[in-house]
Amino acid sequence: MDFIFLDYTTLRVIWWLLLGVLLVGFAVMDGFDLGVGTLLPFVARTDEERRLVINTVGPVWEGNQVWLVLGGGAIFAAWPPLYAVSFSGFYLAMFVILFALILRPVGFKYRGKLQSQAWRDNWDRALFVGGFVPALIMGVAVGNVLLGVPFHFDDTQRVFYTGSFFGLLTPFALLAGLLSVAMLVAHGASMLVLKTEGPVAERSARLGSIAALISFVLFAAGGAWVALGLPGYAITSQVVTDGASNPLLKSVAITAAGGWLHNYSTMPATLLAPATGLLGALAAAVLLRRRRGGLAFIASGASIAGIILTVGFAAFPFLLPSSSQPGSSLVAWDASSSHLTLWIMLLATVLLLPIVIAYTIWVYRVLKGKTTLQEMGENPNAY
Repeated sequence: MDFIFLDYTTLRVIWWLLLGVLLVGFAVMDGFDLGVGTLLPFVARTDEERRLVINTVGPVWEGNQVWLVLGGGAIFAAWPPLYAVSFSGFYLAMFVILFALILRPVGFKYRGKLQSQAWRDNWDRALFVGGFVPALIMGVAVGNVLLGVPFHFDDTQRVFYTGSFFGLLTPFALLAGLLSVAMLVAHGASMLVLKTEGPVAERSARLGSIAALISFVLFAAGGAWVALGLPGYAITSQVVTDGASNPLLKSVAITAAGGWLHNYSTMPATLLAPATGLLGALAAAVLLRRRRGGLAFIASGASIAGIILTVGFAAFPFLLPSSSQPGSSLVAWDASSSHLTLWIMLLATVLLLPIVIAYTIWVYRVLKGKTTLQEMGENPNAY
């Protein structure tokens, strides 16, 4: 078709990159909300301090959820088989995440409805669950991407998931989950240091620095595990990058330990991703110790981006490997929507994504500055 200027292969790569951008956007923008919720019981000891913590993210957490919607929408529209396998195979895990995420808005809205301290304490616990659980399970999910997931397609391309929820909780996946929690806690602590003062900021700086160091150690340990003990996946048949989306038209083999590192040897520039993940975590730890909230937020955000991109670059072109039938693995070349669909969606993204980014920048510019008890008292809309 003459009006389609980009070939199918290029569009698939672009949408693979856009998926990474959206996942990074969600982790960086909504990640500090999750980190703040996880930190709530540990950095705030009085009701006033807890209100202060909640109000640092109160005006922005709903807007940050846009990145989650965009990421889910991109998977649904650009990678339908990936959406089908993920949301059916990980059904219970997705339900737990959604339940935890639902607790957040309810906790924000209902916490201040009664003066009872027991009532408020219970909603504070709900906000902790709403931050900790999604961070943990999303990290576990990413860990299982590298491990492979037990699913397969039949001759009619119906998907069958043969695993279980608890089967996802392997040692490597749990390490990835704890890494996710640690890096988001450090990110949330950076926001609290940036937005608050006094004891809350001091506790946040101390705990955030520890979390950043833990994320450094866990990321390094995960990298060593991938290099020395974790098998990878490789396409063993001819690679057709512009053919029809049919996962059953290729053959895939499980490689020896270290197989996921192949892309780093053939594309050395991708080593910037793990380097950024490690150095960003160290920088965040140092900057939090020095109470430099803004710079720490940038460093922790860079670390998050580097960690996520490390997984993406290592796995490319795999989107979701199958551990039970490797030939059913989903890769960028056989799990996308049609050429025309990807092109139309790209046009819509080019028009709409800058609006989302511009609106986000404007909101944070309007809301810049410290959150204080005085401001909360003067604002009738404060939580």
